[in-house]
Amino acid sequence: MNNNKKISQSHHSSGSEIGFWRGWAIAVGCAIGSGVFMMPTLLAPYGLLGLGGWLVAGAGTLLVALSLSRLVRRIPKIGGPYAYVHEGLGHFAGFLIAWTYWIACIAAVSGIAIAFVGYLGIFVPAITESRVLSLLFALGLVWTIFALNIRSLESSSRFQVVSTILKILPLLFMIVMGFSHAQPDNLPPFNPTELHPFALLATVTTLVMWSFVGIESATVPADNMAEPEKTIPKVLVAAVLTILVIYLLVSVAIALIVPADELKLSTAPFALAATKILGPVGAAIITLGALISTLGSLNANALTAGNVALAAAKDQLLPNRFLALSAGGTPRFAFIVSGLFVSALLILNYTKGLVAAFTFMAMLSTLSTLMAYAFCAVAEFYFLRDDRPGPERKRAIGLSIAAFLYAFFAIWGAGQEIVFYSFMLILMGMPIYALVRQRS
Repeated sequence: MNNNKKISQSHHSSGSEIGFWRGWAIAVGCAIGSGVFMMPTLLAPYGLLGLGGWLVAGAGTLLVALSLSRLVRRIPKIGGPYAYVHEGLGHFAGFLIAWTYWIACIAAVSGIAIAFVGYLGIFVPAITESRVLSLLFALGLVWTIFALNIRSLESSSRFQVVSTILKILPLLFMIVMGFSHAQPDNLPPFNPTELHPFALLATVTTLVMWSFVGIESATVPADNMAEPEKTIPKVLVAAVLTILVIYLLVSVAIALIVPADELKLSTAPFALAATKILGPVGAAIITLGALISTLGSLNANALTAGNVALAAAKDQLLPNRFLALSAGGTPRFAFIVSGLFVSALLILNYTKGLVAAFTFMAMLSTLSTLMAYAFCAVAEFYFLRDDRPGPERKRAIGLSIAAFLYAFFAIWGAGQEIVFYSFMLILMGMPIYALVRQRS
């Protein structure tokens, strides 16, 4: 374990290409993607109480963002959550988070690709009617995005800013149209399930957390960010507040337009809502916005996957091959391996159907990221041991406890099946850790 309490603040300033707005675009672009465009379908069975998951997840994510903000000031280096856990809790914990967070990223890329295909089916129905065509289009999209990231960071980050701005516009459009054409009779019952309200909130919080997962991605490329210890905390808080307001308003807007029974069966709920207001033209506008949104989120998660693997390789927790860079200075080998794993996940899960496959990927990615959040809160305890006693230290301790309890609550809400699969994936990484650590 690294016992050096004062972590170096240095980073490669020569490679700093990311300022506040590009950092905000990475965080918001990674979070606002397929999640919000598919979430009305996933939340429809849970009634009005299900919408409360946005508030719980938003408050919890804000706690996580504040906790990460403290950690990035201590450790402004590439890797994000992995780097904080590695410095605070040592090699084994660092590897666990690098491995699970990398799984979260590739599961996210898989789920987002599935959502993209679902909305593409609005324009070309033959794609979603055939599982083979759906799979081929998803694979082609994934490898196009990874190729863009291999080319250069500059190309990727510019694409991110543009796609983030474009993806917010249809959401704002839907909010305005939804509230101006509201039909309160369409609102579902408060709790149509047999679940206890607390258990229901835990379940929907884990579901909607998928739509918040990604805000921490702004911490990962710290080596390429201008003054990361100052810029990243601002980015994190701004990103959480931006997406919470948008998510809550747009979910209520759609619930006011489309009855819950129809939402449950839709693979493109935004397009369905737009059709009810503006007909085929509205569906086309929203579908185009959804496609742009998923592209931006896909790009941000792909970027994060490569950089997490690179950071772990720098600390000798992954094979040295992951250090290989492209001519543009990006982690070429890490991107290629990530693309291969994404492809394998898509092939293995496309037999489930679009909605079921998306739900599985979303829950797997969310649970893996929540584990990283929980470990980061524990790592903060380690650093706080040697901080000067006082009100600030007490507030930091309270914040870390609250962030850990929130992550634990959301993990509990994931259910036994997804926790089992996550545990099996963690076990798969153990031989890699043993081999790499033995060599180093």
